[in-house]
Amino acid sequence: MAVTDDELLDLAARVGAACRESRLTIATAESCTGGLVAHLLTEIPGASEYVRGGIVAYANEVKVGSLAVPADVLEAHGAVSAQVAIAMADGARRALGADLALGVTGVAGPGGGTADKPVGLTYVAVADAAGSDVQRHLWQLDRTGNKRASAAVALALVLARLELSGSRP
Repeated sequence: MAVTDDELLDLAARVGAACRESRLTIATAESCTGGLVAHLLTEIPGASEYVRGGIVAYANEVKVGSLAVPADVLEAHGAVSAQVAIAMADGARRALGADLALGVTGVAGPGGGTADKPVGLTYVAVADAAGSDVQRHLWQLDRTGNKRASAAVALALVLARLELSGSRP
């Protein structure tokens, strides 16, 4: 899933328009994407109306300390897991005072993969007051491609959540 700059910016603009329309704020918690989603969101003029902020939580200590990801969840499931992606999104929402937030964790590559968690494995979650959704993806791209594909699906997941929720805060 190679993603162009225009496609990424279009997704970010659509998320921004949906946030503005529903008067909801958004925050990000990113590991393998390294702040790319927050960067894309803030490339859109007027983003300060709805973007609360983002936390790049590359180290597990930052996931625990800044996002309140439970250490036992990290230990039981590992940093690259659905459970941690959800906890990151929940943590960003609370820490940054946003209506909804996303969490992205994965193995961007080219190293760091294992048999159970290969390079390209990514979990993306979105959370709001009503709960959370999480998706699992396995990219077959290089490091930059994996990060960009993960950012694209994160924005698409948030957009779907915004469209589903309508104007629900």
